[in-house]
Amino acid sequence: MLLISTNCVGKQQDEPQNPIKAVTGTVITHENFETNFVASRNIEVWLPSGYDENESSYQVLYMHDGQNVFNPTTSYNGNDWMVDEVLTDLISNGEVPETIVVAMWNTGQTRFPEYMPQKPAEIMNSESVKEQVIDNSGSPIFSDEYLKFIVQEVKPFVDENYRTKPEREFTSIMGSSMGGLISLYAIIEYPDVFGAAGCLSTHWIVPEIGEAFMDFVAENLPDPTTHKIYFDYGTKGLDSEYEPSQLKVDEMMVSNGFMKNENWITKKFEGHDHKEHYWAMRVHEPLTFILNQ
Repeated sequence: MLLISTNCVGKQQDEPQNPIKAVTGTVITHENFETNFVASRNIEVWLPSGYDENESSYQVLYMHDGQNVFNPTTSYNGNDWMVDEVLTDLISNGEVPETIVVAMWNTGQTRFPEYMPQKPAEIMNSESVKEQVIDNSGSPIFSDEYLKFIVQEVKPFVDENYRTKPEREFTSIMGSSMGGLISLYAIIEYPDVFGAAGCLSTHWIVPEIGEAFMDFVAENLPDPTTHKIYFDYGTKGLDSEYEPSQLKVDEMMVSNGFMKNENWITKKFEGHDHKEHYWAMRVHEPLTFILNQ
């Protein structure tokens, strides 16, 4: 996969120069995207084939752990999600509408405090548990700031510089593991911004705030008449520990008015482990569900 690398800074960034076309579309990298909320990082924007040949507007999918989304050379374990290849096929087959993907890199060191839902941590009564959260991550949780980065900085930049449909029904967010947690937290915190969330191998078992987050989810799920949520999990490795919690969340979905296979899906994948290789194998499932609004 060939990337376009442009050293663009902040909201006044210029249009990328001399883009290089990739086989399955175009990936434009905005390096060290300037932000007032979190550490700067690369933002990759994937444009489907034909983007430059028409004047259509596109829905947008925002993805966490952006270095893992398109490029195996930057991805963990050398395996990427293959979102560009998979989405190209889905679009060309008419299975999903044309979509732009915005992949936001994590910084490594601050991934935990950025992706761990903040409000559940703040409402915990135990000071020792709060201290444990800080000790494990090296930093207090600041995922609210990370979501502001997406909603107040990245999304306006993307809407200004690319032909997007900015409305909620055309804006989705997706991630795996801790990225699944923050995707669910995003649609809860910003239900007017995100119409759908894809949560793969959601890391329910974080011991520090697991129960607090469960209570938070039960009380704050978005309106099922205007939102869609996808969950899944495997049966090997770390994924093998998720089923009990996921079943509880499924009960919450039902209690909050979500209808399975209509505005909510939970899928179990036998033999799948907690790795990018397996998420790539099944990424067509969440893409097909959340991108068809």
